[in-house]
Amino acid sequence: MQIQPYLNFNGRCEEAIEFYRKAIGAEVAMLMRFKDSPDPSMCSPGSENKVMHACLRIGEAAVMASDGRCTGKQDFQGFSLSLTAANEAEAKRLFAALGEGGQVHMPLAKTFFSPSFGMVADRFGVSWMVIVQPKAVAA
Repeated sequence: MQIQPYLNFNGRCEEAIEFYRKAIGAEVAMLMRFKDSPDPSMCSPGSENKVMHACLRIGEAAVMASDGRCTGKQDFQGFSLSLTAANEAEAKRLFAALGEGGQVHMPLAKTFFSPSFGMVADRFGVSWMVIVQPKAVAA
């Protein structure tokens, strides 16, 4: 069983995809526009080229995305996406890239549970936690 986040960007999905490609190396595994739907009722006037469904590969994970119904401002509250970096240098790079145009909620720093951890909301309002897993201690 898998749980995959599905983000609705209400008209800014293509912009978000490009941002995640540059910031964290996301790869577009699939993208379908509203005009590609066999059901014409799925496409409201002016939204033909908006993203109906996309699948992004971020590392080993899949994140789904859409423009939704383009009804207004997106609202990403009550959850965060956690991104595990290989080391502190990568964590710093990812954190800075995600934070460009966004808002830092907790600066990237050493904590009791990680050599590097921070929380940031990106320019779309998606909350991210960037973490480096501590090295295992030999018994």
